[in-house]
Formats: sequence, structure tokens, C-alpha cells
Amino acid sequence: MKLLLVAACLAVASATVIKDDNLSGFVIGKESMVNMDVKMKELCILKLLNHILQPTMYEDIREVAREYMLEENLDKYLKVDVVKHFIETFKYGMLPRGEVFVHNNELHLDQAIKVFKILYFAKDFDIFIKTACWLRERINGGMFVYALTCACFHRTDCAGITIPAPYEIYPYFFVDSHVINKAFMMKMTKADTDPLLLDYYGIKVTDKNLFVIDWRKGVRRSLSEFDKINYFTEDVDLNTYMYYLHMNYPYWMTDDVYNLNKERRGEILMYANMQLLARYRMERLAHSMCDIKPLMLDEPLKVGYWPKIRLHTGDEMPVRQNNMIVLNHNNIKYKRQLDDVERFIRDGILTGKVELKPEDIESLARLLLGGIGLIKDDAKVLLVTNLLRKLLGYGTYNMNKYTYVPTALDMYSTCLRDPVFWMIMKRIVDTGNLFKKTLPGYTRDEFDFPGVKVEQITTDKLVTFMDEYDIDITNAVYLDKVEMQKKRSDQIMAARMRRLNHHPFKVSVDVVSDKAVDAVVRIFLGPKYDCLGRLLTVNDKRNDMLEIDSFLYKLETGKNTIVRNSLEMHGVIEQRPWTRSILTRDMDTTGSGARTIENWWYKTRIGFPHRLLLPLGHIGGLSLQMYVIVSPVRTGLLQPNIDMDTMKQRHACRWTSCIDTMPLGFPFDRKIMMTHFYTTNMKFTDVLVFRKDLSTTSNTSKDVDTSDMVMKKDDLTCYDSDMLMRRSYKDMMLMGVDNMRRMCSFDKITLLNRS
Repeated sequence: MKLLLVAACLAVASATVIKDDNLSGFVIGKESMVNMDVKMKELCILKLLNHILQPTMYEDIREVAREYMLEENLDKYLKVDVVKHFIETFKYGMLPRGEVFVHNNELHLDQAIKVFKILYFAKDFDIFIKTACWLRERINGGMFVYALTCACFHRTDCAGITIPAPYEIYPYFFVDSHVINKAFMMKMTKADTDPLLLDYYGIKVTDKNLFVIDWRKGVRRSLSEFDKINYFTEDVDLNTYMYYLHMNYPYWMTDDVYNLNKERRGEILMYANMQLLARYRMERLAHSMCDIKPLMLDEPLKVGYWPKIRLHTGDEMPVRQNNMIVLNHNNIKYKRQLDDVERFIRDGILTGKVELKPEDIESLARLLLGGIGLIKDDAKVLLVTNLLRKLLGYGTYNMNKYTYVPTALDMYSTCLRDPVFWMIMKRIVDTGNLFKKTLPGYTRDEFDFPGVKVEQITTDKLVTFMDEYDIDITNAVYLDKVEMQKKRSDQIMAARMRRLNHHPFKVSVDVVSDKAVDAVVRIFLGPKYDCLGRLLTVNDKRNDMLEIDSFLYKLETGKNTIVRNSLEMHGVIEQRPWTRSILTRDMDTTGSGARTIENWWYKTRIGFPHRLLLPLGHIGGLSLQMYVIVSPVRTGLLQPNIDMDTMKQRHACRWTSCIDTMPLGFPFDRKIMMTHFYTTNMKFTDVLVFRKDLSTTSNTSKDVDTSDMVMKKDDLTCYDSDMLMRRSYKDMMLMGVDNMRRMCSFDKITLLNRS
């Protein structure tokens, strides 16, 4: 842990001396960029995405934007019609610069797809960058970021390019409004000379013009019990993960245009949502909160949400009050459409009108989560999830207008923050599970691996804690004229956030094999008891098993000891570095210290945050179970058009999608017949997840007894130790239990003394 703290301090320290004008080291357009190395390509992208709310500060981008003519270079694109359609749309009028680009707005998205296409179909990287420069100076900033990010995900010549984290490009969607307001205050005034004001607002200023704004120094708004775990749902890395899932698998990318029928994209996206929901339920379980209900539209929506997000236009994301009536005369059309689609799907599953084969989960998932086109227009797809989001939006009467203030549900970068999104996800996943129920259960032969036995599973002590991390929000404030000329901001703004973390741990699995053979190892983590303390059966917790690792392993004859470090588990990433620190490293253009694409590009973009593998533990230990199954490598179970090599080339490997062709989630994706289940090649073991001192100032101090502490009346943030206050035994006796409960937001016993 000390090493992690030192690394974090070094990252912040290095950020204080890095200047944005490092980006001016390479001049775009001076020479051909076709054969440019990865690091120089990266610099081009970073320049294009820097301070996206303002015209670019770099003269080379402005010069290319002035001189490059789209209409005179139609032959430089693989599809000429794509460029012609964009030019027609651009001349007619697009989303104005300065407006908020909304992911769930059909008009905005239709234009964004046209922007993406001219970037995607550029013949080479040189034309790609010139097109991007032209767009950077002419179209809406949010739309440009969306299209450019998606193009970088899907163009083969962009492999290896590190894209700045979305919370650095546009911090407004990730940082509470009071933090943004303080950043503006520090930018516009001389408040840094008033130590009392700085202390009151929780702002620290270094001698290198680094302004660190404490995220927690503000009003805590709470509308429901869901706010107890907003440290998880509002985590910037978790929301980045959701946003990047959409970037990698956009629902509007139809097969006939982008040849995505060679991937398991539907199944991957469905399983990703199932795993997110399982991880969310595990965090709820850590707080003794029971499972959530699927979204029901015919009754008041009990759960409200206060986003605490202010957009760059000055508008606040709407607050949804508790007990909201969902249906009204503006959104009833979406309800009717949703009823028709869901009835068609469920009737097809239950009556057998849809042929039920295991591989049909791909088509069903694309129907529920996107990718099935109704007509030959990318933006017009049958998407159940979008219909549910539209029903809950406050601007349904204004959905296809330019000026539209989004709700948290409307944006892929904010939807996880809203409790209702998890209820939507529950409704979608239930439909997927209905399909799985119609499939025959796995046979004993499918579970078994003859000659292989898992003897023992051991882990290090699993310890979670809350720590601090600073994110760069400098792009949220505007540069003045002098700073534009210097090509850098005189002040670096950072928001200090609290986040869930855990110590790295190792999982050791002892396996005995009577032969040398290739195997697939899957490691799951799930609950042992439910929220009421009742022991769960295997079928009870099938949907709550979180697949934390899966990998190929060459078993040798005899005993094999498989050791997996949590930092190396498949599909997880460590903390994304500040873009400023990447600039310092990449300014060396000699070619030394090159990164490998597999280890950096893939993981940095769509990996699940390593520090969120474990739920917040208990001081006495949260009881969970770890499950390991070692299976033979099975192939040939996919649809004929699925190509695993194509998926590997596109870095679309998630879980075992590029390892074998067993359904994702095996062996828990179907109902289990207990008489067939337990074989020698699998094993359960009990584990405990502990919680260290919840102090935000030190992660190395001893555990603190909070049993005699109560929460301040207006706060639900149970993991912030500075919001706890001691009360004497005499005070508690005088006040009585009932008065204590009325004073607190919820029961002290269930909140603070979980062990």
C-alpha cells in the first residue's frame, strides 16, 4: 500500500510541472502521418481533445482545418457517399457548438454517426487526422469527442493510442457541481490568497499552481437508501467502463455496414450487464441491502435521484423526486412501443415461436441491447434499453430538438449513477434469464473434466478500504487569451475524491491432473448468505456470481499450483495515469520504451477497474465464497459466422470469448441440476473480505471501533469517518433508542456495526 501511495504522490507531483505546450512538439500536416509510430499518433489525438469546449489553441490544427477541403478529397475515403451525406447535413445545419451532445437523443446521434463514418472510412491515418482537424474547428465539441473516440476504438491504425480518460476530457459528467464551481472561482478570482476561505472550501494550493479541491467539502444530498453506495455507482472509473463498453460495442453499428457479425458482441454486452448487476448486488449485500426489483412502469417510481451534475451550459441535470409518476401524455407512445416489443420477445420465447438454441442468445442480446436494425439506417434500431430510458426522461416532448438538457440516464457516462438504471438493467437481464430457462441444463459430462481434480483454493487476506485520488479537471475551466497563446493553463485543477479500493491479492489453486492438457480456468466470487443471513444454494446465487478471472492454462502431469495475482487478472486494469504524465513519457520520440498494444491499449480502454473487484468489507469480515472450475477447451459451439481470430484482432476479447466457445457465464448461466453439478474439477471455498480503518487520511492505520458512533442527521455517507461523531454512553441512555433513530438518517446498528 505504501508503494501505491508513493506512486500516487509521484503522479501528482509530476503533474505539477508538466505543461500543456508539450503537445506542440509535433506539427500536424507538415508531413505524411501514414507511417507514424504510435506515440506520435497519440500526440495528435491528445492535441485534438485538449480543452474541447474552446477552439483549439494549436496553430497546426487550425491551419489544416483551414486548408483541407472535404469536397475536393472525396477519393481519399473508402466510401464516397459517406462524405457526401455528411456535407449535405453540415450545410443544412448541425448541433450548434456550445450545446450539450446527448447520447440518447436520436437527432444528435444521427449526426454523430455521420461524423464517425467520415473518420472511420478515411483511407489512411493521414487523411483521418486531417479530417479530424477539419471537424475540430467546425462541429459541436461533445459530438466530436464521441465520434473521434469511437473511431479510435475501431480503426486498426489507431491500435496502441492512449485516449485521455473521459473524465479528463469533459469533467462535468463525472464531478459534482460544487467542485466545478470552486474551480471556476479559483480561476476567476484571487481567492487563493485567503487561507480561511480556502480551508472552508477544502482547497489546497501548491507552489506549482496545482489547486486540489476536496470533493467531500460540500452538501451531501440524499433521497433514498441507494445513496449509501453512491461511492460505487458514482465512481469515475466504473462509469468510464460503462462508457467504453458502449464505444466498443455501439448499438447502432449494424452488421451489414461494419461486418460485426463475426463477433459475439451481443452476448458479450449482455454478460457485461449481468456482471455489472451482480457486482452492484454484492455491494448492496455489504450494506445488508436486499436485491432490487425490476423497473415497473405502471406504479409510482419510489426511488429518486439527485445527480449533482452541472453542465458547461450552466444547466443542472434534472432531479427526479421520490414517488414520481412515470407515465404521462408525452411518453405514452414509448410505453406502447415498449409493450409491443417486450410482448413479441417474451411470447416468442415462451411459445417456441422463436427457435431456441444456445447460440440464439446472440440475437436476443442484440435485440435487447442494440444492434438489430429495423431499416438500413444505423441510428434507427430496435433497442429496448433506449425505450426505457426515454420513458424516464424529463424532456420526452423535446427529444429531437437541439437544445436538450439530459438526465443521468441519457448519457452512457452517467447512467450508472442513477438507481433506476440498475432497475432497468434488472428488467433486461430478467428477459435474458427467461431465455436461458428454456435451454436444457448442462449435463455432468459438460461440467466434468476427467482426470483433473481441484484440491485446494487459498487466497491472501482480502482487505478493502477507502482511499483518496486526485483527478485532473483542468479542462472544465476555460483558458484566457494569454493562456491560449502560451498553449497551456496557468492553473492545474484537481478534484480529490474518495473511492473504494483494496490491497492486491493472490489466488492459489492446487490442481492434480493425470495428463498434460490445455485447460480453461474460471474464478468466481459470490455471496454465501443473503441480506437476511440465510444460506444460499447454488441456484439461488447463480446470477450473483462475479467472474473475476478466466484464462488458459497448460496443465502438467501431476500436481499444478496455479497462482493468479489480482493485478494480472483477465480484463482488469489498474489506475489510469494522468494524461499529463503520459505526455512526459511520450515526448521521447526516439522509439525507446515502446508499449505493447495488448497490455496497454486493450486494458487501458475497456478493462474493469481492479480496485472494484471486491465489495466494501466488514471489520469482522464479510462472508463470501470463491469458486474455481477447470474445464477442457471447447470449440465449435458458436454460430458459423463467428470468427475468434477476428475478435482477437479487434481486441474484443472479454472473459472467455476468445478462449473457447462455451456460453459466457458457464457454468452458472443455466439452472443447475444438483445431481449433475459437483465434480472433481471444481471447488467452493469460504473467504472473508475485511474493511480497514475508514479514515480518509491514512490507509495504514489500525481498524477503528465505530460501534459508539452515530451519523450526522443530514448525511448517509457511512464510509466517511469525519462525518461520524462520538456520543457518550450517558447521552445515548438519556436520548433513548427511538430518539437516536429519529436523529440519525437510518439505524446506527445496521449501518455502523456490520461485522
